[in-house]
Amino acid sequence: MATNTDRIEKRVLLRASRERVWRAISDSRQFGSWFGVDFDGPFVAGVSITGKMVGTTVDPEVAKRQKAHEGFRFEFAVDRVEPMRLFSFRWHPFALESGVDYSKEPSTLVVFQLEEASGGTMLTVTESGFDKIPLERRAKAFAANEQGWAAQMTLIDKYLALHAGG
Repeated sequence: MATNTDRIEKRVLLRASRERVWRAISDSRQFGSWFGVDFDGPFVAGVSITGKMVGTTVDPEVAKRQKAHEGFRFEFAVDRVEPMRLFSFRWHPFALESGVDYSKEPSTLVVFQLEEASGGTMLTVTESGFDKIPLERRAKAFAANEQGWAAQMTLIDKYLALHAGG
């Protein structure tokens, strides 16, 4: 079986309406709440915003693990916002070493795609472009984000359960 080193894909069936899931991924405040980031503005296609790690509000154990990166700032370059269907951004994966300028590195593309599904909404998150990351960082960034996206699928599910009406 071939292994894809360029792309991570995670899928989760969320027991929420497409409209509700859309708000949780496209509103920077809601996204930041479950993801663990405070953004300095809204998500707008073609606009870059800065995020600061603050820890998720929906899982104390995950928030404790995120504490090591609290206050760390990074840039989200919002790519596309297609209401009720697709939200995407570019970033530098696992770019957590202070004092390192990651801006010269290629970014990866993260795509959130929504589909109607029996019992809720299917969310697919795909991050691609790892094969262009410098070799010395590539495997670590891929492994970290493979685990990270698995955790984030659980966090958005918890967020939606806690904030069903929001």
